[in-house]
Amino acid sequence: QVQLVESGGGLVQAGGSLRLSCAASGRTFSPYHIGWFRLAPGKEREFVAAIRWSGGSTHSGDYGKGRFTISRDDAKNRVYLKMNSLKPEDTAVYYCAAETRGFGVVVSRYLEYDHWGQGTQVTVSS
Repeated sequence: QVQLVESGGGLVQAGGSLRLSCAASGRTFSPYHIGWFRLAPGKEREFVAAIRWSGGSTHSGDYGKGRFTISRDDAKNRVYLKMNSLKPEDTAVYYCAAETRGFGVVVSRYLEYDHWGQGTQVTVSS
């Protein structure tokens, strides 16, 4: 059984920064990718970023490109999302997710992921 737990969300002013954390655990945890998605009321689920566990290659969504950075800590099975220059439009619940299949995966497609955390709320005031 795989478990993902997000933390680090909160209230910030526009232009501020946050670092989200995703802690992963399980009997044998060996994902190909860990991704971050966000969901705001009345909007579609958006891809934020993803990282390949082996090799550390990354992918970024259009909205956070240049402002958001994904990274990992192999020893702690933890993935981070550093968010700079936050805007009110970034307000959403942020989820981390794990994809374990590998081949034929489009990392920006949320249906590719089969393990999800509960999410952490990020609110950016104007």
